[in-house]
Amino acid sequence: MLTELRIRNFAIIESLSLPLGRGFNVLSGETGAGKSIIVGALSLLLGERASTDLIRTGAERATVEGVFDIADRPEIATLLDERGIDADEPLVVLKREIAAAGRARAWINGSAVSAAILAEVGRLLVDLHGQHEAQTLLEGEAQRRILDAFAGAVSEAEAVRDAYDTLAGIRREIADLTRRRADAEKRADYLRHVVQEIEGAKLTDQEDVRLEEEARRLENAEELRELSSGIVSCIEGEEESALQRLSTVERLLSTIQRVDPTLARLQELYDTAYYNLEALARELTEYEASVELDPERLDEVRRRRDLLFRLTKKYGPTLTDVVAAGRTARQELDLVDSAALDLHTLEERERVATAVLHERAAALTSLRRQASERLARAVDEVLPDLGMPDGRFHATLVSLRDIGPEGAEAVEFRVALNVGHEERPLARVASGGELSRVMLALKTILARLDRVPTLIFDEVDAGIGGRVGLQVGETMRRVASYHQVFAITHLPQIAARAHHHILVSKGARGGVTTADVTVLEDEPRVTELARMLGGDPESDVSRAHARELLETAAALASDDPAPAPARTTRRARK
Repeated sequence: MLTELRIRNFAIIESLSLPLGRGFNVLSGETGAGKSIIVGALSLLLGERASTDLIRTGAERATVEGVFDIADRPEIATLLDERGIDADEPLVVLKREIAAAGRARAWINGSAVSAAILAEVGRLLVDLHGQHEAQTLLEGEAQRRILDAFAGAVSEAEAVRDAYDTLAGIRREIADLTRRRADAEKRADYLRHVVQEIEGAKLTDQEDVRLEEEARRLENAEELRELSSGIVSCIEGEEESALQRLSTVERLLSTIQRVDPTLARLQELYDTAYYNLEALARELTEYEASVELDPERLDEVRRRRDLLFRLTKKYGPTLTDVVAAGRTARQELDLVDSAALDLHTLEERERVATAVLHERAAALTSLRRQASERLARAVDEVLPDLGMPDGRFHATLVSLRDIGPEGAEAVEFRVALNVGHEERPLARVASGGELSRVMLALKTILARLDRVPTLIFDEVDAGIGGRVGLQVGETMRRVASYHQVFAITHLPQIAARAHHHILVSKGARGGVTTADVTVLEDEPRVTELARMLGGDPESDVSRAHARELLETAAALASDDPAPAPARTTRRARK
């Protein structure tokens, strides 16, 4: 549950610490005192979009912190551990900060996290319902989720979605294969020409490079032979060749070594040079012999090079691209023959997937049908307690032509809230106040199933008053038997039913506007209820009425959670 909310430099609030206890908490105060701002700060803490407009004028950053007790929610600690966040203590601290420079940051237990992770954890801790959230009850998707949750069919609904996604994936494969096969059939003649032209050429890797080198040798064969022969003559010819001249060098080298034996190492250098020249002469002699004057081979190479040039112009720019184009054409052409077998395989998979989808959808429909009747009875029992004694509720299953990702039917909540009126879709008959009460009725019923520790209702009392307010307050107090409930209210009938009453007030001290939160008990609470009743909070009549509201609430609270001790007032400056 949420034990404390700390707000600093948020909107008009400079610093505020809001204490909350188990059971039913209410927040009241004059219009403009800052109640809605507190809810906005809590929304930010739960992952709502951050904006620098929310930072108090003159401040560098705004921060919101929430302290949560998760001692009875081990699954939350498990999730935090999976996200690498320390959760050894029963308390979890969520923090959100907005800097004036535009940067927003978030932490859980001191560990920096993304806004997405903050929102993920926040959804497990708090369920916030304002007038906007009540409006979502008009959407079919929200109605379906509520019925599935009541039916205990969330996993079955996910199974239907998985089966639908599987079937849709197979059908996309069939459509894609059918399209590609049709395209291949239209291009079959062209593809055959491409395959025949490229495969018929029997291309080899780097063939164009090798042909280029061979053509150069063949075109310059006579010159290459003359050059090779000339070099050989210079090395080992009969007159003045390099090897002959080296013999003179050897004689002189022997003489100098006899005079200075330390120059013996020069003999090795001489030998190396001599043998390398001999080897060079042999290599060039062999090369000269290998160079052929072969006009026929030259013509053949030129024809082959022309063929490769034409292919690269059509399918290139490189020979590798030509080979790849031939491979792709072959694959497309093979598709014409192989697609029939592949389509048969896919169609068999489609048949199996369709059967699985129908089976899972039928199981989900059965659970929904049973749950719709139970939910209708349960809501009908609660509606009189919320000031709608003649209200009737029904969760209608509307069959779809085809099974979709949500199942074989849509869910439509229908109500008749007055005598003599037939049931109609909720969106067509419910006012804002009635819609809030229907949402509260559903929350009351789902309270035992919902694992979210804290429920927050922002002005759920819109459009109601009088005895209906008493009934709504009593219903919210009953919900607080299973959850911590936190409500922003203007109705004294609701505030009187709370276990903890917190007042938001504002004033001016030393020329600076301040906002205070105070935990009300005893006479201060009587004073606030008297104010909310619309009379003079100091008059005996108003105070007697306020005490009567509190006494009535106490008489109905034999099994309710005990309120926590009062806490110290914390002042906030605007």
